[in-house]
Amino acid sequence: MDKNNIATVDFHDLVSGDAERKSNFVKEMGDSFSNMGFVIVKNHGVTEEMKKHLFETSKRFFGLPEEVKSTYEKEELAGQRGYTGKNKESAKGSELPDLKEFFHVGQVVTDNDTVSYPDNIWVDEVPELKEVSLEVYRTFEQTGKQLLRAIALYLGLEENYFDAKIHNGNSILRLLHYYPLENVDNIPDGAVRAAAHGDINLITLLMGGSAEGLQAQSLDGQWISVSPKENEIVINIGDMLARLTNNKLRSTIHRVINPSKENLKSSRYSMPFFMHPRAEMDLTCLEGCVTEENPKAYKDMTAGEFLTERLRELGLLK
Repeated sequence: MDKNNIATVDFHDLVSGDAERKSNFVKEMGDSFSNMGFVIVKNHGVTEEMKKHLFETSKRFFGLPEEVKSTYEKEELAGQRGYTGKNKESAKGSELPDLKEFFHVGQVVTDNDTVSYPDNIWVDEVPELKEVSLEVYRTFEQTGKQLLRAIALYLGLEENYFDAKIHNGNSILRLLHYYPLENVDNIPDGAVRAAAHGDINLITLLMGGSAEGLQAQSLDGQWISVSPKENEIVINIGDMLARLTNNKLRSTIHRVINPSKENLKSSRYSMPFFMHPRAEMDLTCLEGCVTEENPKAYKDMTAGEFLTERLRELGLLK
């Protein structure tokens, strides 16, 4: 097996009810996560119509005047909800901000759960944003739940191990805009659309209009292009799941490099869904993932503690 290969799997195999197809899915997906930290998934649940509607709506929001968009930015929320303006977020360890702006939609609790989150911020000028973003949010939440069940099986855990931990979890749908640059010769040296980084969460489900520029770093240090087809999404392991599995599943460093100078003058959009657990989830390394050859690599902490630590490192939380 090529350890630098990113597997493409069919979500239908996981939910088909066929034990052999499901078993093959779990093995292929898990091995790809162990080696590259990434997998590409087709038949993932978000329809072409849903995707098109969300992209059109996102473009409408980011096309609003700067002074209008800025009214939906609430600094006291540390980027958890609503708009975050251009050049506000930088990768951990990077001194330069990424060349992007984004809008966050978060969890809506509809049962009697005691967990509490900030209210979502909706845009008066683009009222359809609420309906379509919540529809995609719920779809990805269900797809992610099934993928975590497959991950649990791969790790030798009970299939429903993650279910209660992600119920009303602190997941985020990010509408992401790599904005066009007119004066491309004036970009600071080293400034890129998204500097090399690892994600914070359990898993990320990424839907992009164009995946040009997305790269993942292999175990031997190579940068591998991640190239899904139009109807596929990219899934990658986040730092929380890497901690829990003591790096059995890799939270791979990845980046979005700049395209040609000519293409930098055009927008690029993508929609990552960052699947988070509840804040109280214990991220202590699983006993089955700690061995003599792979000693425990992380101190014990909860998902909430880890998220707070990382938001401070990213400059989003003071």
